[in-house]
Amino acid sequence: MKIIADYHNLCGECPIWDADAGILYWTDCAGRRFYRYDPRTGAHQIVKEGLEIVGYRINRSGGFIITNNAGIWHWDGADRTALIASEVDGSKCQMNDCVSDPAGRLFAGSVFYDPAKEYPLGKLMRVDRNAKVVIVDEGFHLSNGLAFSPDYGTLYYADSAGRRIYAYDYRAVTGELRNRRVLVEVPRDEGLPDGLAVDAEGFLWSAQWYGACVVRYDPDGKLERRIPTPAKQTSSVAFGGSGLTDVFITSAARSEPMPVMPQCDRRDL
Repeated sequence: MKIIADYHNLCGECPIWDADAGILYWTDCAGRRFYRYDPRTGAHQIVKEGLEIVGYRINRSGGFIITNNAGIWHWDGADRTALIASEVDGSKCQMNDCVSDPAGRLFAGSVFYDPAKEYPLGKLMRVDRNAKVVIVDEGFHLSNGLAFSPDYGTLYYADSAGRRIYAYDYRAVTGELRNRRVLVEVPRDEGLPDGLAVDAEGFLWSAQWYGACVVRYDPDGKLERRIPTPAKQTSSVAFGGSGLTDVFITSAARSEPMPVMPQCDRRDL
């Protein structure tokens, strides 16, 4: 394990590998900086400052689709942003991480978690290619990482404060989700599930915030291995590099209070 860039990110998140360009991107959502890294040269740089990018995906027609506390946006990669949605069916699009499928749909979760007071539960939303945004599920304390299985038959979704990783059956033809179930319940002394990634064998990788590790689960949710990291607040994980054999991990410098385990919503049982 080696450090490839150290910008003292307040909350480094969402490493994404651009296979066409051979470039890694990641964001510091709290520091409002967006970065790129070229493993062929070892060069890394700040691409954008001042724009809050919490989650994002590369847009086929150019630029990025980004999620942040103000909504869901198209960003041209330079100076222009266009709002896709700030509210859906009366629910504010205060968004966290996201993921996309091969058809160009984007899934992202809203989050209103506040340990000091009562807060509304978050919702899982889908953005279709025509920019229509719909709510597809709800009842989440701290919406976080999302990932698809290699065959796109399963969507994984982390609720950090709930200490759970959910799995859904996914119909890639229609974008429909079914059969939500709890795949993993993370013990209190092992951190919180944050960013997710899936490898070619269908195993799920979870960055464990406060856990100082990345954990690999089999498709049934059984712990297969734990990889220690030098960062207590390990935030996200992605595969990249030649042959997609490199593992890229982000971390956060700004300390956050440990969430108190909330009461489970009855719909989770």
